[in-house]
Amino acid sequence: MMHPHGISLARHVVLRQRPTARFVPWVCASCRLYSTRRGKVSELDRPARTRFAPSPTGFLHLGSLRTALFNYLLAKRTGGQFVLRIEDTDQKRTVEGAEEALFDILRWTGLQWDEGPEVGGSLGPYRQSERSHIHQEHAQQLLETGHAYRCFCSIDRLRALAERRRALGLTSEYDRTCASIPPEDAAARAANGESHVIRLRVPDSYPAYFDVVYGHIKQQQTTIRHGEPAFEDPVLIKQDGLPTYHLANVVDDHLMDITHVIRGIEWMPSTPKHVFMYDAFGWTPPTFCHVGLLQGDNGQKLSKRTGGVPVSEYRRLGYLPEALLNFVALLGWNNRSQSDILPLEALAQNFHIKDLTKGNTKVNFGKLEYLQKAYVAGYASDANPQAEEFLTSVTAAIQTALNVTFPELPELVKSTEYIRTILDADIKNYVTPLKFVEQHDYLFQPTPNFDSPEAAGYRSKMSAEDVIRGKEDVVTLIKVLQARRKRDIPFDDEFIDSMLAENWDKEAQKDIQRILRYALAGGRSGPGIHMIMLLLGEEQCIQRLQEVRWYGKRGQVDDKGRVIMTWKEREEAPDEDDEDAQLTAAQKEAKIEELIRKSHEA
Repeated sequence: MMHPHGISLARHVVLRQRPTARFVPWVCASCRLYSTRRGKVSELDRPARTRFAPSPTGFLHLGSLRTALFNYLLAKRTGGQFVLRIEDTDQKRTVEGAEEALFDILRWTGLQWDEGPEVGGSLGPYRQSERSHIHQEHAQQLLETGHAYRCFCSIDRLRALAERRRALGLTSEYDRTCASIPPEDAAARAANGESHVIRLRVPDSYPAYFDVVYGHIKQQQTTIRHGEPAFEDPVLIKQDGLPTYHLANVVDDHLMDITHVIRGIEWMPSTPKHVFMYDAFGWTPPTFCHVGLLQGDNGQKLSKRTGGVPVSEYRRLGYLPEALLNFVALLGWNNRSQSDILPLEALAQNFHIKDLTKGNTKVNFGKLEYLQKAYVAGYASDANPQAEEFLTSVTAAIQTALNVTFPELPELVKSTEYIRTILDADIKNYVTPLKFVEQHDYLFQPTPNFDSPEAAGYRSKMSAEDVIRGKEDVVTLIKVLQARRKRDIPFDDEFIDSMLAENWDKEAQKDIQRILRYALAGGRSGPGIHMIMLLLGEEQCIQRLQEVRWYGKRGQVDDKGRVIMTWKEREEAPDEDDEDAQLTAAQKEAKIEELIRKSHEA
């Protein structure tokens, strides 16, 4: 679907933005470690350099898009750089075509990455596999300073060790068998081609560090003893010579001059290892910001059923990238501006890492629909010079959705002119092409769906007396419509106004409007009743009024064999003198059946 650029839209969506906050003095790393006040490190006096480092294992999801967006916004607000780095050191997990799909979807969202200074012979987007020799050199530094050692244990030994520890109810840490090998002997064995890995020799406790979101993180114990020695000692270089995530992450962030790392809280357990490696190399770590997980309404991790689908799916469904980015930005970020409608440019102006929130975030997709409608309204506005182009593309998308959903419809109903008329009449309710077709199915189908939830909702508010009165009103409507032709009066807004005014008083017209929406549209929302009648035409209106179904699925029974009635009596407190209040259940049921019989005869 075509749409104008976000900057163009920003001119048409009214935003009340607070001015960008002034920078506060930068805080050194040593002070940062022991500070417990988030505000001290939340602003910068220099441009931030951030990165997004996905693995080429699949497609971009909402959580990953949010990580990329937060890093992008911080870089842009401070006049810095946003770097894309592909973490492809695990070749077994690389999915063919996923990397190009990632580039494509990022370009669609507008999150353009910068090409920073050359690192390891590669310009951004960076790929870790192209810099494995650099990672090996840094692993050698750790070997020489005693922070790492070569491990020659076979896969079978490691598997047996893990199984024995699990049998004892223990976690499967390493026992440091190879840590006692003299460094010169280990180097000689490696030079002779003996298979090995390089492990980090972790301290008894990891150093403390500061997280912008969670504050001061205390020292954490690493050596665990439950009757047997056990050490975390993660692998840094694998047998194939490629680095693991831990080493590559630290080395690349340092060499790329990354100042801030914003990532999901699932990576927080790894951060102490990374901080220790920064210390071992003698480097200053970046500022860490961990954000919570995205959850569905049930409090569980987002799944396909609860909206955890690739970002490409939202694109396919017809969501606008500006609406999706705006939606994602509000997940775990305390927006302090006076409007939630913030195009990318405005998001960057208002974004501050001190406003990232603690804890997991429940995703309310109703907010996405609200934002989508707001951006559609901006694009379709007369003030937008590209409005016609936008509406033409939306009309074509609706036509495609209609051909898929109702392929057997007459060409006239699927025509561009007819669809555009409906769109112009109800652009305020447009979300996506498919939803628009589903919501307005009564304008494309021969009859409305009287078994829909909306129709059932209308019937649930109607008593038997309402049904009888409604049938009488429908008869009147049909007679007036049929008599119009004899009077040679145009079927237009003026006629519909006069028809309602001449037959019902002002208060009763509200009930007639509800009856018409139920009879003509099955109770669904959409354009006003006047427009629905004009879109359907007089003949179709008469036919639907003649065929309106008042009782839902007649003959349908529940599990006890009772006929299901979707209307109900008015729930009023019975008067002591009220004759109905004294009726038995059998007498009440007989009276209801009598009302039904009368309504059929009406």
